[in-house]
Amino acid sequence: MSVSLYDASVGHFLQSLSAVSGYLDKGRSHCEENSIDLNEIVETRLYPDMLPFRFQIIQVASHSLSAVKGALSGEYMPGPASEDLDYKALQDLVAEAHSGLQKVTREAVNGVEGNEVRTPWWTFTAEGFLMSFSLPSFYFHVTTAYDILRHKGVPVGKMDYLGKVDIKT
Repeated sequence: MSVSLYDASVGHFLQSLSAVSGYLDKGRSHCEENSIDLNEIVETRLYPDMLPFRFQIIQVASHSLSAVKGALSGEYMPGPASEDLDYKALQDLVAEAHSGLQKVTREAVNGVEGNEVRTPWWTFTAEGFLMSFSLPSFYFHVTTAYDILRHKGVPVGKMDYLGKVDIKT
């Protein structure tokens, strides 16, 4: 069995973006039920020298939809580090990334194998960029955002992190 570049990248991005959307919804509900200011979550860091929750979510979008767009165009620019977004805007950003990826065709992504992708730091092949840079970065930020919510008491678990898994029934 072979796995296509589309399946190995866009398929994983879509699954995890759905999961992120779900745990963001749980975070909003938890904050509303417990009178926690959502801006407190947005600015939370796990350690003083780490970037806050909002940065993690911005990078989730950057390393999914923007990464695929970068693979298709040959140039990737990371998401902004300092954009001041509130919780709702972060939820919207995740929804936009998911919606945008649903419009990307399997043929387009599979067709970029071997193409060059330039970033501010390195030049990759499209498959190297997606598999060795964007996917690991994406999962780092998905996990860090999840961990921040968990740290703030949001009742999320492993199934919230995984999202809808592809099960043969």
